Amino acid sequence: MNIAKDHKVNEQIRVRQIRLIGAEGEQVGIIDTRDAMGMAREAGLDLVMVSPQAVPPVCRLLDYGRFRYEQQQNEKENRKRARAQEVKAIKFRVKIDDHDFNTKTGHVRRFLEEGHKVKVTIMFRGRERTHPELGERILTRVAETLADIGAPESMPSMMGMDMNMIMAPKAAPAPRRDRAEDEGVAVSAPASPAAAPEPTATV
Repeated sequence: MNIAKDHKVNEQIRVRQIRLIGAEGEQVGIIDTRDAMGMAREAGLDLVMVSPQAVPPVCRLLDYGRFRYEQQQNEKENRKRARAQEVKAIKFRVKIDDHDFNTKTGHVRRFLEEGHKVKVTIMFRGRERTHPELGERILTRVAETLADIGAPESMPSMMGMDMNMIMAPKAAPAPRRDRAEDEGVAVSAPASPAAAPEPTATV
Protein backbone atom coordinates (compact mmCIF):
# COMPACT_ATOMS: atom_id res chain seq x y z
CA MET A 1 0.00 0.00 0.00
CA ASN A 2 2.14 2.86 -1.29
CA ILE A 3 0.21 5.96 -0.19
CA ALA A 4 2.49 7.19 2.59
CA LYS A 5 4.17 10.53 2.03
CA ASP A 6 5.20 11.64 5.51
CA HIS A 7 4.33 8.55 7.54
CA LYS A 8 5.07 4.86 7.43
CA VAL A 9 1.85 2.94 6.83
CA ASN A 10 0.87 -0.71 7.25
CA GLU A 11 3.57 -3.01 5.76
CA GLN A 12 6.08 -0.14 5.74
CA ILE A 13 6.22 -0.44 9.55
CA ARG A 14 9.04 -2.92 10.25
CA VAL A 15 9.50 -2.66 14.05
CA ARG A 16 8.45 -5.59 16.23
CA GLN A 17 6.40 -3.67 18.81
CA ILE A 18 4.54 -0.37 18.85
CA ARG A 19 2.49 1.73 21.23
CA LEU A 20 -0.99 1.73 19.67
CA ILE A 21 -3.64 4.45 19.73
CA GLY A 22 -7.11 3.35 18.68
CA ALA A 23 -9.37 4.92 16.08
CA GLU A 24 -11.15 7.01 18.73
CA GLY A 25 -7.92 8.23 20.29
CA GLU A 26 -7.94 5.68 23.09
CA GLN A 27 -4.67 4.24 24.42
CA VAL A 28 -4.47 0.54 23.53
CA GLY A 29 -0.95 0.05 24.89
CA ILE A 30 2.23 -1.67 23.72
CA ILE A 31 1.48 -4.59 21.41
CA ASP A 32 3.13 -6.56 18.62
CA THR A 33 3.00 -4.83 15.26
CA ARG A 34 1.55 -8.01 13.72
CA ASP A 35 -1.41 -7.87 16.14
CA ALA A 36 -1.93 -4.17 15.43
CA MET A 37 -1.99 -4.90 11.70
CA GLY A 38 -4.68 -7.50 12.29
CA MET A 39 -6.75 -5.00 14.29
CA ALA A 40 -6.41 -2.47 11.46
CA ARG A 41 -7.59 -4.98 8.84
CA GLU A 42 -10.58 -6.02 10.95
CA ALA A 43 -11.61 -2.39 11.38
CA GLY A 44 -11.07 -1.55 7.70
CA LEU A 45 -8.45 1.04 8.70
CA ASP A 46 -4.71 1.65 8.29
CA LEU A 47 -1.93 1.36 10.81
CA VAL A 48 -0.03 4.66 10.66
CA MET A 49 3.20 5.50 12.50
CA VAL A 50 2.68 8.99 13.94
CA SER A 51 5.70 9.24 16.27
CA PRO A 52 8.67 7.26 14.95
CA GLN A 53 11.13 8.72 17.49
CA ALA A 54 9.27 7.35 20.52
CA VAL A 55 10.37 4.10 22.18
CA PRO A 56 8.52 2.07 21.09
CA PRO A 57 7.20 4.05 18.07
CA VAL A 58 3.62 5.29 18.37
CA CYS A 59 1.12 4.15 15.76
CA ARG A 60 -2.56 4.92 15.28
CA LEU A 61 -5.51 3.28 13.59
CA LEU A 62 -7.09 5.59 11.02
CA ASP A 63 -8.28 5.93 7.44
CA TYR A 64 -5.02 7.19 5.96
CA GLY A 65 -6.48 8.07 2.57
CA ARG A 66 -9.01 10.35 4.25
CA PHE A 67 -6.32 11.69 6.59
CA ARG A 68 -4.09 12.64 3.64
CA TYR A 69 -7.01 14.24 1.80
CA GLU A 70 -7.87 16.41 4.81
CA GLN A 71 -4.21 17.27 5.27
CA GLN A 72 -3.93 18.35 1.63
CA GLN A 73 -7.09 20.46 1.95
CA ASN A 74 -5.65 22.16 5.03
CA GLU A 75 -2.39 22.84 3.21
CA LYS A 76 -4.30 24.29 0.26
CA GLU A 77 -6.31 26.54 2.59
CA ASN A 78 -3.13 27.68 4.33
CA ARG A 79 -1.55 28.56 0.98
CA LYS A 80 -4.69 30.47 0.01
CA ARG A 81 -4.57 32.44 3.26
CA ALA A 82 -0.87 33.12 2.74
CA ARG A 83 -1.57 34.47 -0.75
CA ALA A 84 -4.37 36.63 0.61
CA GLN A 85 -1.99 38.13 3.16
CA GLU A 86 0.86 38.92 0.78
CA VAL A 87 1.93 42.52 0.30
CA LYS A 88 1.58 43.89 -3.23
CA ALA A 89 3.71 46.79 -4.46
CA ILE A 90 2.91 49.80 -6.63
CA LYS A 91 5.51 52.46 -7.52
CA PHE A 92 4.86 56.14 -8.24
CA ARG A 93 7.22 58.79 -9.58
CA VAL A 94 7.43 62.22 -7.95
CA LYS A 95 6.54 63.87 -11.28
CA ILE A 96 3.46 61.81 -12.11
CA ASP A 97 0.64 63.09 -14.27
CA ASP A 98 -3.05 62.69 -13.42
CA HIS A 99 -3.60 59.84 -15.89
CA ASP A 100 -0.80 57.70 -14.46
CA PHE A 101 -1.84 58.57 -10.92
CA ASN A 102 -5.40 57.42 -11.57
CA THR A 103 -4.19 54.22 -13.28
CA LYS A 104 -1.82 53.25 -10.47
CA THR A 105 -4.32 54.20 -7.78
CA GLY A 106 -6.81 51.94 -9.55
CA HIS A 107 -4.34 49.05 -9.22
CA VAL A 108 -3.99 49.76 -5.50
CA ARG A 109 -7.77 49.78 -5.15
CA ARG A 110 -8.06 46.41 -6.88
CA PHE A 111 -5.45 44.85 -4.58
CA LEU A 112 -7.22 46.25 -1.51
CA GLU A 113 -10.55 44.88 -2.75
CA GLU A 114 -8.90 41.46 -3.04
CA GLY A 115 -7.84 41.70 0.61
CA HIS A 116 -4.12 42.39 0.04
CA LYS A 117 -1.96 44.96 1.74
CA VAL A 118 -0.20 47.29 -0.68
CA LYS A 119 3.19 48.96 -0.34
CA VAL A 120 2.96 52.29 -2.15
CA THR A 121 6.44 53.51 -3.08
CA ILE A 122 7.52 56.96 -4.25
CA MET A 123 10.76 56.72 -6.25
CA PHE A 124 12.99 59.79 -6.08
CA ARG A 125 15.57 60.69 -8.72
CA GLY A 126 18.63 62.84 -8.10
CA ARG A 127 17.80 66.14 -6.42
CA GLU A 128 14.16 65.10 -5.94
CA ARG A 129 15.29 63.45 -2.73
CA THR A 130 15.86 66.89 -1.19
CA HIS A 131 12.10 67.50 -1.42
CA PRO A 132 10.50 64.62 0.54
CA GLU A 133 7.36 66.72 0.93
CA LEU A 134 6.60 66.03 -2.74
CA GLY A 135 6.46 62.30 -2.03
CA GLU A 136 4.40 62.82 1.10
CA ARG A 137 1.95 64.89 -0.92
CA ILE A 138 1.43 62.03 -3.38
CA LEU A 139 1.02 59.44 -0.62
CA THR A 140 -1.50 61.68 1.13
CA ARG A 141 -3.42 61.97 -2.13
CA VAL A 142 -3.38 58.17 -2.55
CA ALA A 143 -4.69 57.68 1.00
CA GLU A 144 -7.45 60.25 0.51
CA THR A 145 -8.47 58.74 -2.85
CA LEU A 146 -8.75 55.26 -1.32
CA ALA A 147 -10.14 56.27 2.09
CA ASP A 148 -13.36 54.36 1.38
CA ILE A 149 -11.60 51.01 1.12
CA GLY A 150 -8.19 51.28 2.82
CA ALA A 151 -6.07 53.18 5.30
CA PRO A 152 -2.33 53.66 5.89
CA GLU A 153 -0.83 51.42 8.56
CA SER A 154 1.81 54.03 9.44
CA MET A 155 3.26 57.35 8.40
CA PRO A 156 5.34 57.46 5.16
CA SER A 157 8.99 56.53 5.74
CA MET A 158 12.17 56.93 3.69
CA MET A 159 14.26 53.89 2.77
CA GLY A 160 17.23 54.66 0.55
CA MET A 161 15.97 56.61 -2.45
CA ASP A 162 12.35 55.55 -1.90
CA MET A 163 9.51 56.66 0.36
CA ASN A 164 7.10 53.92 1.38
CA MET A 165 3.64 53.66 2.88
CA ILE A 166 1.67 50.47 3.55
CA MET A 167 -2.05 50.60 2.76
CA ALA A 168 -4.23 47.99 4.46
CA PRO A 169 -7.79 47.08 3.44
CA LYS A 170 -10.56 48.17 5.74
CA ALA A 171 -12.57 45.38 7.29
CA ALA A 172 -16.08 45.11 5.86
CA PRO A 173 -18.62 46.33 8.45
CA ALA A 174 -20.76 43.60 9.97
CA PRO A 175 -24.44 43.89 8.99
CA ARG A 176 -26.50 45.50 11.74
CA ARG A 177 -29.99 44.35 12.63
CA ASP A 178 -32.29 46.61 14.57
CA ARG A 179 -33.34 45.17 17.90
CA ALA A 180 -36.99 45.84 17.12
CA GLU A 181 -36.64 43.93 13.84
CA ASP A 182 -35.25 40.94 15.76
CA GLU A 183 -38.44 40.99 17.82
CA GLY A 184 -40.60 41.09 14.69
CA VAL A 185 -41.63 44.73 15.04
CA ALA A 186 -41.67 46.90 11.91
CA VAL A 187 -39.61 50.07 12.23
CA SER A 188 -40.49 53.10 10.13
CA ALA A 189 -37.74 55.41 8.90
CA PRO A 190 -37.72 59.01 10.23
CA ALA A 191 -39.29 61.56 7.93
CA SER A 192 -36.10 63.62 7.50
CA PRO A 193 -33.00 61.49 8.06
CA ALA A 194 -29.79 63.34 8.86
CA ALA A 195 -27.13 63.14 6.20
CA ALA A 196 -24.25 60.84 7.12
CA PRO A 197 -20.92 62.68 7.51
CA GLU A 198 -18.34 62.16 4.81
CA PRO A 199 -15.53 59.69 5.81
CA THR A 200 -12.16 61.27 6.51
CA ALA A 201 -8.86 59.71 5.51
CA THR A 202 -6.24 58.78 8.05
CA VAL A 203 -2.80 59.65 6.78
